[in-house]
Amino acid sequence: MGPPLLHSPTPSLRPLGALVLSSQYTSPDGYKSPWTLKQPWNFHVKLTLCRARWLKPVIPALWEAETGGSRGLALLLPPVTLAALVDSWLREDCPGLNYAALVSGAGPSQAVLWAKSPGVLAGRPFFDAIFTQLNCQVSWFLPEGSKLVPVARVAEVRGPAHSLLLGERVALNTLARCSGIASAAAAAVEAARGAGWTGHVAGTRKTTPGFRLVEKYGLLVGGAASHRYDLGGLVMVKDNHVVAAGGVEKQAVRAARQAADFALKVEVECSSLQEAVQAAEAGADLVLLDNFKPKELHPTAAVLKAQFPSVAVEASGGITLDNLPQFCGPHIDVISMGMLTQAAPALDFSLKLFAKEAAPVPKIHWS
Repeated sequence: MGPPLLHSPTPSLRPLGALVLSSQYTSPDGYKSPWTLKQPWNFHVKLTLCRARWLKPVIPALWEAETGGSRGLALLLPPVTLAALVDSWLREDCPGLNYAALVSGAGPSQAVLWAKSPGVLAGRPFFDAIFTQLNCQVSWFLPEGSKLVPVARVAEVRGPAHSLLLGERVALNTLARCSGIASAAAAAVEAARGAGWTGHVAGTRKTTPGFRLVEKYGLLVGGAASHRYDLGGLVMVKDNHVVAAGGVEKQAVRAARQAADFALKVEVECSSLQEAVQAAEAGADLVLLDNFKPKELHPTAAVLKAQFPSVAVEASGGITLDNLPQFCGPHIDVISMGMLTQAAPALDFSLKLFAKEAAPVPKIHWS
């Protein structure tokens, strides 16, 4: 399995002509691949990485060498919050007696983590935290953000047999979900860049209760923006806020502007050009054009930008991987997609215990 660069089909990326492949590549995690990247690449890649942050999950080997990359994203996860999440997941799965532990016993064991579906690897910090809490050790063969080509040997886990099996399902669920979201995010960013658009592909607050940290992290590994993490990250005036406040211009936006003060931006959801202009005049930093058809979206955004060049325009509502290119345009700054967290299919991973050094490769059951 080679570095993800080899699996990046976006035409706009191919002119990175200074990249040269040779016989071996060793990842920052010690995984050896049959490919590598040789000099001269620094100038071209550094320049491109500065101009196109979305490249970081597509070329993790280069990005990590330069900045710490997707592995560096783990620094965003507060240790106390991460430990509390892991504790709650394990308690949910085993709140009482674990009868199966009597079957497996507590002898030293090892297991291989296999990826059985294609996509982007994401969620290593959560996987690590789960098994660390159970006194197990994880050794990774692939860096975070790698493009997975099945069947791929991703990691090994060692520890007491009953602990490995206690963490198995929780760890697999978390990794599968996070990797699925990263894969969807990477596909969306690739589609946007393929259309020649350079704005931000973003997620939304449409996340699974209790699982937001994992899902927002997956978006980042996939190269998308996470959008606001919670209600305190941005003052967003939605349609129901406007109704409750009695209007866009005089009530809702001004109240939001006062609440935001200097520390937060204000975004206003609008359903027409008239509302968008009112919101911009009242001091909105961003205008959300929600549920606009592409043929209505782009003229509306053009008129708004002509009058208010500093106001950012976000498009959202009904946007999928298939129709995403239709929403890309020169006057759109952000495209947010709820489906990245709501509809992303989980990747297929398995954790197989083995008694000898040669771990059996699992079979793939194609549906």
